[in-house]
Amino acid sequence: MEQLKRFQCLEKWIKTQVKNNPFLISPASSDASFRRYFRVTFNADYTHKTLIAMDAPPQQESCASFLHVAAIFAGARVHVPDVLAQDLEQGFLLLSDLGNVDYLQVLESNTSEADHLYRNAVDALIKIQLISHQNILPDYDDTLLLRELSLFQDWYLMKHLQVKLSANQKIELDKVFMQIIKNNLAQPKVFVHRDYHSRNLMITVPNPGIIDFQDAVYGPITYDLVSLFKDAYIHWDEGRILDWVIYYWEKARKVGLPVAVDFSDFYRDFEWMGVQRHIKILGIFARLSERDGKHNYLQSIPRVKAYLRETCGRYREFSFLLALFDQLEDDKSVTKIEYTF
Repeated sequence: MEQLKRFQCLEKWIKTQVKNNPFLISPASSDASFRRYFRVTFNADYTHKTLIAMDAPPQQESCASFLHVAAIFAGARVHVPDVLAQDLEQGFLLLSDLGNVDYLQVLESNTSEADHLYRNAVDALIKIQLISHQNILPDYDDTLLLRELSLFQDWYLMKHLQVKLSANQKIELDKVFMQIIKNNLAQPKVFVHRDYHSRNLMITVPNPGIIDFQDAVYGPITYDLVSLFKDAYIHWDEGRILDWVIYYWEKARKVGLPVAVDFSDFYRDFEWMGVQRHIKILGIFARLSERDGKHNYLQSIPRVKAYLRETCGRYREFSFLLALFDQLEDDKSVTKIEYTF
């Protein structure tokens, strides 16, 4: 009922913005938040053939953060939606339409496009990183990093798998989390989109069109690379990922971004950042299913776990996590897991 009421208010608001030009409104997309997007289609006489209307309930989502980040990213000369009208009190935005074809749709059917598309994405990311300054976006600090990691125990283990860790296990997990955060915070900081992946990169001219950036922060330089190359929605073999990371690293060095001089150090930071992100994603996907009824995200969990197992198997600091995943997979009905050293 509440969604229907908001839709009716949105439709009424759009009419006031387009001077009563007739239009049709239909669902465009939804995401992992409470935001909804609608495509507004006009007849041939209107300036724009289509626009995107965002419905962001103010009590749950912030249009102000979207507007703030949109202006910053536009200043980097990357392709983000133009904001044509806004009503922050109601939580409505009217945006230019970046189309309905994202990277994922293309890459699932035509992997030969991958090199070209990912280099476009890297080039755009570097433009964003080059304009980075502190005190413009929220810091990706230890509090936020730990809050995200905590989703793993609270939602993936306890709610989704119904697994309760022992006191010793909690201590060991906390130790791993502290090591991850220490590495993450030691990395150079830049603007971080925070969800820079195949579903948020649109096929546009210029390419890519970038969406869903309202949660951007100032944080670790490898974060968006992990989102892009170790994507929860599509898998690439490690050799291909390595080539793309090298492409980024070489270009970043040339333009003066603060990447590690030694590529092996940079790649280690990339992998450790991946552990943080993928642990968080397990918690988020479980929460989306258990709390919000969005069960489709669960189908991506095996891919995320595979990333984690691959990386944890390479670093002794993550031996506890690897053992934990081993036991979870050995006995999915277990309600308490003991880890022995």
